Amino acid sequence: MALPLVEIFSSLPAWLSTILIAMLPVSELRGAIPIAIGVYGMKPVDAFLLSVIGNTIPVIPLLLFLEPVSNFLRKWNFWNKFFTWLFTRTHKNHSKEFEKYGTLALAIFVAIPLPMTGAWSGCAAAFVFGIKFRNALLAIASGVIVAGIIVTLVTVAGISMI
Repeated sequence: MALPLVEIFSSLPAWLSTILIAMLPVSELRGAIPIAIGVYGMKPVDAFLLSVIGNTIPVIPLLLFLEPVSNFLRKWNFWNKFFTWLFTRTHKNHSKEFEKYGTLALAIFVAIPLPMTGAWSGCAAAFVFGIKFRNALLAIASGVIVAGIIVTLVTVAGISMI
């Protein structure tokens, strides 16, 4: 996946490519940081900061517009099935944690640098569990920062071991 993303953004400056890769739901900062450090040769601190910024940019529009957009798109069968699957899956897989820990569970969920646990999924979880905008934004931003630290450290450690 990394190489196609690098190719897609090859005509852009490395800093902008890093932000854009971090904004994408398929890569988020989990893909942007290794690409920025390993491919673009960025300093780890720069890769971390640009990736956190990029990963956080979609959060505000997602939190504000996920409900009205999903309600609008549900008029079509494909989107109705997609949102039903997404929200049912999110609720089924994480309801115990969110009921017990609330906003803290959201921050931890986003902070775990695994597939399907980033800011985009965090916004869906915040919507499904009715977490207020301000609390969701703070939890997701905190989780993005922690995930960024983890991914940066693992990337630097991995590169230094090669």
